Amino acid sequence: MRIVVGITGASGAHYATRAIEVLCASGVDVHVAASDYGRRILAEELGLTRLDKDVLSGGFPDRLTVYPGSDLGAACASGSFLHDGMIVVPCSSNTLAKISLGITDTLVQRAAAVTLKERRRLVLAHRETPISSTEIASMARATDAGAIIAPLSPGLYLGQTTIAEAVDTMVGRLLDLFNVDHGIACRWEDELAERRRVAKQRKKSLESLPDSLA
Repeated sequence: MRIVVGITGASGAHYATRAIEVLCASGVDVHVAASDYGRRILAEELGLTRLDKDVLSGGFPDRLTVYPGSDLGAACASGSFLHDGMIVVPCSSNTLAKISLGITDTLVQRAAAVTLKERRRLVLAHRETPISSTEIASMARATDAGAIIAPLSPGLYLGQTTIAEAVDTMVGRLLDLFNVDHGIACRWEDELAERRRVAKQRKKSLESLPDSLA
């Protein structure tokens, strides 16, 4: 499996690096393009001043390819580059607007445009709040063109208590859109079933105790 990951200048670098790490660990061939502002966010939020393959891949550098964000001649800029889809995470409002209009100033935008024209899955993980009517219009245009808008809004139904757990919930949901077997707990029904199992087991254990100990 091969997936393209675009990183742009919206806050949320943790989502990008975690998605890349989990994809690589799941055996996916990952191709990364980051805009200039995307690189700035990585530096400011995570201290990553360069896209180090060993760091980003979580120990699987052979599964990761990184392209300069301005290289419109990179492999993933061509429709002949076969892949299973693309995630832009985080996706800035500027990138969302340009993708929705077919503007391709950067490799991220060009790769996204190619993904749409080749009828492959494109997921735009928008990170902004609140949003204006112009962003809503951009989301509508992108959706009409075939993209999936997936705002970075992690649910808290799993009882998350850390930023890492909240990020994982969202990353798991994003990778579910590509049917990646990632192993992250992110599905309410699975968690609900586990809670019921634990509660039932606890109740059974209590019922088996003498009245004086229960």
